[in-house]
Amino acid sequence: MVSKPDPNPRGIKTLDKDLGRISLMEQALLFTSRPLIAPGIALAFLAIVGIAALALTVAQPGAFIVVIAAVIGGYMALNIGANDVANNMGPSVGAKAITLGGALVVAAICETAGALLAGGDVVNTVSRGIIAPESVAAPRVFIWAMMAALLAGALWINLATWVGAPVSTTHSIVGGVMGAGIAAAGFAAVNWPMMGRIAASWVISPVLGGLIAALFLAIIHNRIIYRQDKIAAARVWVPVLIGVMGGVFACYMALKGLSRLISFPLLDSLLIGLAVGVPLTLVMRPVIRRQSEGMENRNKSLKALFAIPLVLSAGLLSFAHGANDVANAVGPLAAIVHAVQEGGASEQVVIPVWVMIIGALGLSIGLILFGPKLIHIVGSEITRLNAMRAYCVALSAAVVVIIASWLGLPVSSTHIAIGGVFGVGFFREWYHERILRENRSMDALPVEERTRRKVVRRVHIMTILAAWVITVPAAATLSAVLFLIFIALGGAA
Repeated sequence: MVSKPDPNPRGIKTLDKDLGRISLMEQALLFTSRPLIAPGIALAFLAIVGIAALALTVAQPGAFIVVIAAVIGGYMALNIGANDVANNMGPSVGAKAITLGGALVVAAICETAGALLAGGDVVNTVSRGIIAPESVAAPRVFIWAMMAALLAGALWINLATWVGAPVSTTHSIVGGVMGAGIAAAGFAAVNWPMMGRIAASWVISPVLGGLIAALFLAIIHNRIIYRQDKIAAARVWVPVLIGVMGGVFACYMALKGLSRLISFPLLDSLLIGLAVGVPLTLVMRPVIRRQSEGMENRNKSLKALFAIPLVLSAGLLSFAHGANDVANAVGPLAAIVHAVQEGGASEQVVIPVWVMIIGALGLSIGLILFGPKLIHIVGSEITRLNAMRAYCVALSAAVVVIIASWLGLPVSSTHIAIGGVFGVGFFREWYHERILRENRSMDALPVEERTRRKVVRRVHIMTILAAWVITVPAAATLSAVLFLIFIALGGAA
């Protein structure tokens, strides 16, 4: 059968070319528009926050100021979610105990639950005694000071997230309050002893986190990894380590995660931890024995035994973070709402439910939209993590908070977690170099090869340390400038 000639071959070719061009244009449009999706959703969230705040306060005096403060508070919550939550989920994702998508879901649920269920309804408005309340007693001065502090803290955290530096959101808002207070009332208004303790925490937090994480990793190396029969050693020690983790986190939650619902003294918290840890160890012995049956005698098998406790610890850290750090976003906002409605500042105010909801949703949305970048840096780019190393990081974070509560030291959860990551990395470097020296092969290696064997990436050390050191002064300077601008535009009372 003879096929009929194409009646319009030239037209078909033209159509194919046009369709090809359209397809390429669609792909290019998708590629260029993808980076705009997350900012677009964030702007939509802030618009909804502004509309909701206006609807709730339209009949009250100062509604316009409350709406502006609500939008800035939502912006702060987005940035806290983007930057801070990576410290809890990064090690688990880097260890491949949970996927990035799973980590985002777990963290969003736990952060929201912590903020709404245990976030508390009363906060200290002048940020933990940084500024004397009487120095900013004039309502309008106080409102603009809190507004400047909130916006300065949010802008600084946004910049830190953009450059890939996990910073302390608490230090950011403290710096903001300090800068606005200095601009409003001079240097005498600042509680300098408290600022000195905060500065000391820049060193205390990461050093303690690193040392304790390295200590736990040394125990795991000595008792499990470098034993001839790894599986038999794991059956003895993994239940103990899980029991220790369960006890430590029970104590941690009693001290920090649930402190807004019910307050436990340190001794009672330790007893709660003991009551959880010992039974958990006994329960996990047969579980680990069954789980380890048929496993090969290698490190990869050991990693599977730590995966579930690691994910649970990340969820608990996220819950405690939502309960405690949501105040960094909604505390100044609640203070502004109180000052507008009551006509004056107060050392403590009740947080309205709608304000707490803004903080909780902002944390989760910021985490989902912008958190993956910092999660990847914390979990993979500083040093390589597996489940056992990530376990040490998570456990050190809880232990250091307990020790700090006992000693009365102000520490940063961000600094502790990052210090823990550095700690396990430097311990691995030290251990490998010790083995090489024992084999008398370290000195024979060329400098380039010795440098290549460094498992902690030095470029991140300088970036992160620099961001930590300048967080308070940078946020303070920015806040002071914003306060003076606000006063010039709005006028002081």
